[in-house]
Amino acid sequence: MRRYNLSREEPFLFLQKGALFLYEKGEFSFHSGKDTCRQWEGAVILIELKGLTKTYGKGSKSTTALSELNLNIRKGEIFGVIGHSGAGKSTLIRCINLLERPTAGEVWVDGINLTDLNKSDLQQQRRKIGMIFQHFNLLSSATVYDNVAFPLKLVNTPKAAIDRKVKEMLALVGLEDHSNKYPAQLSGGQKQRVGIARALASDPNVLLCDEATSALDPQTTDSILKLLLDINEKYNLTIVLITHEMHVIQNICDQVAVIHQGGIVEQGPVTEVFLKPQHAITRDFMMRDHEVGIALEETALASADVSLQKDGSSKLVKISFLGNKTYEAILSRTVRKTGVDFAILQGTISTIKQVPYGQLTVRFEGQSDEINLTIKELVDQGLDVEVLR
Repeated sequence: MRRYNLSREEPFLFLQKGALFLYEKGEFSFHSGKDTCRQWEGAVILIELKGLTKTYGKGSKSTTALSELNLNIRKGEIFGVIGHSGAGKSTLIRCINLLERPTAGEVWVDGINLTDLNKSDLQQQRRKIGMIFQHFNLLSSATVYDNVAFPLKLVNTPKAAIDRKVKEMLALVGLEDHSNKYPAQLSGGQKQRVGIARALASDPNVLLCDEATSALDPQTTDSILKLLLDINEKYNLTIVLITHEMHVIQNICDQVAVIHQGGIVEQGPVTEVFLKPQHAITRDFMMRDHEVGIALEETALASADVSLQKDGSSKLVKISFLGNKTYEAILSRTVRKTGVDFAILQGTISTIKQVPYGQLTVRFEGQSDEINLTIKELVDQGLDVEVLR
């Protein structure tokens, strides 16, 4: 199998905070449709995990959940960690605020090594790290208001300040009319909104999301993801989430790390990992999340094998588009220029964090040199082309 794509030395696009960035000549430039650009090279690393290892048990009965894991997360980005059950993702996110203390390695948050702190100093630093959970972890005997106020009361915040903050947070999550209700009177999505309001009440720098949408239906999941995205954009809040759903990563994340057996097997901008997955585990997630598209592609490949010519006069390729190129007539213009015929066997168009992308499985027919020229022309115009057969 031969792959044509943009190497790290050549320009390529990726997504960050809902906008497209161009990497070219060693620099990252921001493209928003305006004339302004900003550099990304100096982005602040807010969370740094160094050689993180977590082992449960001792001797022959020990189990390693994380193994010498290294990870950097930038300030203001939404960073997703995806993995199957037992991959180590829950342990990873709980090590960031030391709910799970690592067996070895260091956890740095905002320039402070949490693993070196005493109990009192650690508690103080944890107030800067909010967290929401899959099953909400609300106080069932407390009202919505009191649940949100709880972390503020623990640090003896003045009553008037508590009242202001609780009302602000409930308005933020759209529950200002539910302050006197109890958790049992709320839907799953409303309970998670209370959890988000409580986590943000202490004005954290980081929000950790431990499978925050796994217990919710698809429609509610989308509403919670939109809320998290709005919060990230409004407060420039760094969000770290773990999930087993590629849909979650696709919708709101800037960067993604794929975890397997306690280690990171693939990491990068969501657009790059999503469109060109390299590791088998990543491809497996893609297949599970796009079963219909994968089935169609496999059918297309099987059908194409019958008609492909062995003399090089036909090739089967996958073409990937990103951004506005998704809607441009690049393919038709190119084949008119090169004189190659083509048949579209399978195609899909979707979005990655509001940025459109498309993929086509196409059979080219013509002279071998004309087909190769067509592929080169497509790559020169910023498309990713992979020869499948």
